[in-house]
Amino acid sequence: MEGKPRPHATAEQALYAMDRMIALAQFGQQDIASRLGLNVTDLTCLGFVMEAALAGESLAAGDLAERAQLTTGAVTGVLNRLEKAGYARREADPGDRRRVRVVLDSSAQARILEVYGPFYERINRLFADYTADEVAVLADWFTRAKGLLRESLDEVREGGDRR
Repeated sequence: MEGKPRPHATAEQALYAMDRMIALAQFGQQDIASRLGLNVTDLTCLGFVMEAALAGESLAAGDLAERAQLTTGAVTGVLNRLEKAGYARREADPGDRRRVRVVLDSSAQARILEVYGPFYERINRLFADYTADEVAVLADWFTRAKGLLRESLDEVREGGDRR
């Protein structure tokens, strides 16, 4: 499939479009979290739990704390709220009884996809408008940009600049 003609854009225009998309997504996450009866931090953690479940991975509470860059104490509060809302539960790790695994509740995925599903359907239709090579470039860009964002956020949290 040959790509469709795309409008010319400068890096500055792309950066502006990205900033506007991120701003909208931040407000959207608040709305989605509210609809699911959660706060944004809990929703983000639930995303990590769901991602691990879909990959067939076991996610320990400490792993969740690391992925979310939260303290273990903060993750305890998150897990309390996720359990209360019926999205996840804690189980003792059979390989190490001192560890706690976080398990996605069987009904959670359906409840989450009820809210996210229409968005993902629209995004998939948008991706269908691009060639496989163009989608590969987008995936590469998002992956690399996430790494740069992680570096920048680490610098902000450390209060320094590691350029």
